[in-house]
Amino acid sequence: MYIDYLYNHPEYIKIVSSWIHREFVVKAKGSLNLEKVVEYFSNTNIESFPITLIAIIDNECIGTVSIFENDLKTQKDLTPWLASLYIDPDYRGQGIGEMLINQVKEVVKGLGFKSLYLRTEHTSEYYIRLGWEFVCKTQDEKGQETEVFRCQVK
Repeated sequence: MYIDYLYNHPEYIKIVSSWIHREFVVKAKGSLNLEKVVEYFSNTNIESFPITLIAIIDNECIGTVSIFENDLKTQKDLTPWLASLYIDPDYRGQGIGEMLINQVKEVVKGLGFKSLYLRTEHTSEYYIRLGWEFVCKTQDEKGQETEVFRCQVK
């Protein structure tokens, strides 16, 4: 397995977009259509946000994670954010998510940041186990409760 930027593998934009649309838009009853998500991931970068990484095994994309400048409009002073971590169900439980997160930390550190943030509604225990620090419980701009976590990347 190796991790690379989605930017370098445009052939995987549609699969990544479909995962993210299903898991983070449809399930959250969001209004973005799949075409807008494809357009968004078609514009990810390497040295400026948004940045998306993918995990590849045998020429198959099996996971993804992104780095956003902001993933919680009610916390505009915090940046950057780990977002949209998704692993194909056939590959879960193998540490791939943690490897993607560790690569995100390296990318963020390389860009000169000292901290990385994330929001979660359902997976707090996972991030606590990985050493993330709880910052606060808050609401997003739609009133949904979410928890904010931080990790140092120095």
